Amino acid sequence: MSDLEQKVDVLIIGAGLAGSDAAFYLAERGVSVALLESKRLKPNPAQKIPHFAELVCTNSLKSLDPDSAHGLLKTEMKGLGSLILDCAYLHKVPAGDALAVDREAFSQEITQRLSAHPLIQVIDREVANPLLEAERFQAKHTLIASGPLTTPALENWLKSELSPDDLYFYDAIAPVVDGETLDYSKLYFKDRHKHVEGDEVEADYLNAPMNKEEYERFIAALVSAEKVAPKDFEDYKFFEACLPVDLMAERGPETARFSCMKPIGLEQADGTIPYACVQLRKENLLGSAFNLVGFQTRLKYPEQIKVFRMIPGLENASFLHLGSVHRNTFLNSRKILSYDFSSLKYPNLSFAGQMTGVEGYTESAATGLYVASQIWRKLQGLESVRWPVETGIGALVNYVMTAEKPAPSNLNFGLLPPVQLTKEQRRKKSGLKKVKKALAAERARTVFQEFYENSRA
Repeated sequence: MSDLEQKVDVLIIGAGLAGSDAAFYLAERGVSVALLESKRLKPNPAQKIPHFAELVCTNSLKSLDPDSAHGLLKTEMKGLGSLILDCAYLHKVPAGDALAVDREAFSQEITQRLSAHPLIQVIDREVANPLLEAERFQAKHTLIASGPLTTPALENWLKSELSPDDLYFYDAIAPVVDGETLDYSKLYFKDRHKHVEGDEVEADYLNAPMNKEEYERFIAALVSAEKVAPKDFEDYKFFEACLPVDLMAERGPETARFSCMKPIGLEQADGTIPYACVQLRKENLLGSAFNLVGFQTRLKYPEQIKVFRMIPGLENASFLHLGSVHRNTFLNSRKILSYDFSSLKYPNLSFAGQMTGVEGYTESAATGLYVASQIWRKLQGLESVRWPVETGIGALVNYVMTAEKPAPSNLNFGLLPPVQLTKEQRRKKSGLKKVKKALAAERARTVFQEFYENSRA
């Protein structure tokens, strides 16, 4: 141990969303933490900025609606004192009913807060053996939150020590365009679910409408464009909720029009609905950059420029970042972890974040808080505790630990137990789905509050 390093209670490997939230949660409760991160020494291909908790794929943390799955998850994260959520609200950019952020300002804020905390040692280091690092810091507990793009050295250790199963899926990143290079005469601002009256308030999403002929040409170009091929030893297994737009095009000419390019709710000024529509979301408050919503892609860089400039208004677009695909690894958690996400083989070693088998920014951060709360209990001499499946976090953990076939999942109401409806509610045919979600969300909030109050050390 160098002079700059000190003995700590908890060692955390990885300063992504889960690691950052876990470190702050513990430090705020008087626990000393060493936070090790390798990106400033050796960034992976998907990382673009040197700061922590980088949002790689999109700048959106999804819905703010309290009756949505992600809304109830945010309620629970807020109750746990989430650093991620606090910084997200501080650097929020317009995105309708979604929580989107200025990526760089968001990550800078998190990095600064973690680095300034008196109980957190932030150290730039690549870890090859977490057990040796734990000995180095004399840590009582170790948390691996290295994310889906875990370094090869640590991934090799995980395979040899914990999980010989090579479980993985591929994720794709959407491109970002320079706002000054767009032709706004062909574009219009409108939110799909938020209708603004008059000219006083500007909508958050910029829309590029297509007629049938333009759409069909665009889809044909996506299909014929040259893609980045998997290497001989790879097999693309994409997360179904985050498919590359070119893969959607290959699945059928109408697939994208019923997904990321659906025109529903995007009437133009004359009241007509386009045949298809591409939505662009602000990357920052200035609106100087926009990302193409749902346009993750496998296309090679020159092909992306050629094909995406076929979108009306993007004919002369300059791309600040182009899309890409990357390999996301995750554990067979059901096989190797306990319900508190500690290792069955090494009980003082825990895991959090996307590598446990959840998908999404808020889900990853929430598991960081979940595991940190379990470690906190253990440090107080208490047993770990199972979370009610009626809560968002409890439902996620239950899914990861019971799914027959490991496959990453976002939080959705299908993971929560069904709600009980009254006879009067069951008689209503229209709006029944919305009623069920509202009831499940209200139940989750009530159960979480009762559970949190009763389980705090």
